[in-house]
Amino acid sequence: MGALSHVRVLDLSRVLAGPWAGQILGDLGADVIKVERPHKGDDTRAWGPPFLKDSEGRDTSEAAYYLSANRNKQSVTIDFTRPEGQQLVRDLVAHSDILLENFKVGGLAAYGLDYESLKQINPKLIYCSITGFGQTGPYASRAGYDFMIQGLGGLMSLTGRADSEDGAGPVKVGVALTDILTGLYSSVAVLAALAHRDRHGIGQHIDMALLDVQVACLANQAMNYLATGTAPRRLGNAHPNIVPYQDFPTADGDFILTVGNDNQFRRFAAVAGQAQWADDPRFTTNAARVANRGVLIPLIRQATVFKTTAEWVAALELAGVPCGPINDVAEVFADPQVLARGLQVSLPHALAGEVPQVASPLRLSATPVEYRRPPPLLGEHTEQVLGELLGLSQDEVARLRQSGVV
Repeated sequence: MGALSHVRVLDLSRVLAGPWAGQILGDLGADVIKVERPHKGDDTRAWGPPFLKDSEGRDTSEAAYYLSANRNKQSVTIDFTRPEGQQLVRDLVAHSDILLENFKVGGLAAYGLDYESLKQINPKLIYCSITGFGQTGPYASRAGYDFMIQGLGGLMSLTGRADSEDGAGPVKVGVALTDILTGLYSSVAVLAALAHRDRHGIGQHIDMALLDVQVACLANQAMNYLATGTAPRRLGNAHPNIVPYQDFPTADGDFILTVGNDNQFRRFAAVAGQAQWADDPRFTTNAARVANRGVLIPLIRQATVFKTTAEWVAALELAGVPCGPINDVAEVFADPQVLARGLQVSLPHALAGEVPQVASPLRLSATPVEYRRPPPLLGEHTEQVLGELLGLSQDEVARLRQSGVV
């Protein structure tokens, strides 16, 4: 039994931030009911190619993007723009602990599905709203997408080659990181609200914003600015506060060197055949290396090109200096450590026979993550949920289906 096996989540969200939070809660054992639009469903169901392939190598209807964030859920299709659909959602709310939604501010109020309305039905409901900019402020009514927020929230100003280098310019992160982080923060907030409810017996409204999360996750770079009044600039793969901490060329590619303290630098210099670097006053301390990075980095680059990536990794690991290769995604899933940790799992799937999944990184000794359900087909569980949870007969569900409500 998962840690949240006593909890039911009504997931009205779509795309990534909300579904990611729902998947985390589902992995931890929660019963997650994903409410989708009839015939269309979550936007990401159509965000392909690539699509999941069946045993004959043919594309199914299931986009890989959708499959990344929706396991351990049941799919129920309800048109809650219609009064009967709204009532079905209210009835489900009465049986739920948590509601996730990422509609525009006020979007669900038009259907009587806002927090103030639903807490009258279920005072213990934890209602998590995820928007681009939050429920208040001058931007509250705007739509917000990950790419926009990476730019507006400062992340892209820090990502990409330095202005002095060829190819300089802002670059977004290669995955929708702001959405992912918002999903993570949302799941943390939901768990905190559950703990509060356990003590005090009442639910609450959670106001999550992609912009808030992105600004919070500027972390040390935000503090670099707040402490100095100077906005950090792009440094490519270099670190603003640690040197050397970046990529370097090798005889057959590149590798990453992450020297975290002065002792590690001394050991690196010895392996590189340049022991004198560790006694050079320009490089002896990290602060000195940061101040003189323009001198040190070219010297290191001249040294690293004479060994292969594998040779550097082997030698530096033996010396206790953190380093590693720059893998593509195929190499990631072939890596011995990734294999040993079981980071790829497979679940049975109605259309493809099985569907690959990336394992949850959560490792709990007493209540481990369970992979109970593959990402559901659109509306796969409508009859089951409405029948078992709400007590609707097959004839009643058939009537709702015929009228287009489900």
